[in-house]
Amino acid sequence: MRFLRMPRRLVAVVAALLLSVAAFAHAYHASIMEVKVNGKTQQLEVALKVFTDDLEKALSVGQPRAITLGQASPVEVQPLIAAYLRRTVVFSGKPGEDIPLKYLGMEKENDAHWLFFTVKLPRPMQGVRLQQRLMLDLFPDQMNIVNVEANGKKQSALFRDGNEAQVLSW
Repeated sequence: MRFLRMPRRLVAVVAALLLSVAAFAHAYHASIMEVKVNGKTQQLEVALKVFTDDLEKALSVGQPRAITLGQASPVEVQPLIAAYLRRTVVFSGKPGEDIPLKYLGMEKENDAHWLFFTVKLPRPMQGVRLQQRLMLDLFPDQMNIVNVEANGKKQSALFRDGNEAQVLSW
């Protein structure tokens, strides 16, 4: 597994194009994850942008009724989102050492939602393994773009079906 090194500007253009096309026709399924490595607090600060209708579909799986974010109470939705993130976005250090994430909340932006969480690193690290399976079981064309900012450098990786796990180094 290798970390894709794409120019940040190219990733931003591709992501904006995909999200704008997807917003119009929603023919594509994509998410964008922004990860900032905070060396002082030894944690990853994460913002994840997903389309609202895709997130509602993912949260509705296995529920007695469909979840609608605009109508459901935060008390009902927050645990569902946290559990879904813990199942589909897994950071790890050494083999077998999953690092738990702490869900902080969400914010609506047009036809999407930003989900915010942190990952407390167990020790100073120069990278992590990320398994990013967000919505891959729902949409075969799902693309999960991950942008990592650490030590003044920015890198990007693309996660798709068949390429769900990569090592992110900084």
